[in-house]
Amino acid sequence: MRSLGTEWMLITAGNKEKYNTMTASWGGMGILWNKSVVFAFVRPQRYTFEFLENNDYFSLSFYGKQWARALKFCGTNSGRDINKAKVTGLVPVFDEKAPYFEQANTVVICRKLYSQDMQESSIIDEDLKQYYHGDDYHRVYVAEMIRVLVHD
Repeated sequence: MRSLGTEWMLITAGNKEKYNTMTASWGGMGILWNKSVVFAFVRPQRYTFEFLENNDYFSLSFYGKQWARALKFCGTNSGRDINKAKVTGLVPVFDEKAPYFEQANTVVICRKLYSQDMQESSIIDEDLKQYYHGDDYHRVYVAEMIRVLVHD
């Protein structure tokens, strides 16, 4: 969890023909429905959103601090306009159910179980509304952790 908040992660979905990745610093892991799960939050206007919607699996990947510039780039540029892997030097891997990048030190392969759009009416703590302007609420994905890959 510390890595997520300080070093970020990439959420990646799609296939060898077409995929996209985005940087995220919000999320969680836990137990739900007697399964080890992750919670991922993605706004509908993000390009990665359509890949999450159209695929049953996605990956969460974590990197060392030396990849901070690449993750920042992936979080501030759209895959609609640019090939993020080519620009950053990240090398995609397609040997699992969801793409990820070979530079990751930890990869979680996830299978979607549930999704729901956040709504203003469900926010209890008024201070949280500062994270939303207009109607740009996240969709929450709950996904089962299918496999965890740890690389040196």
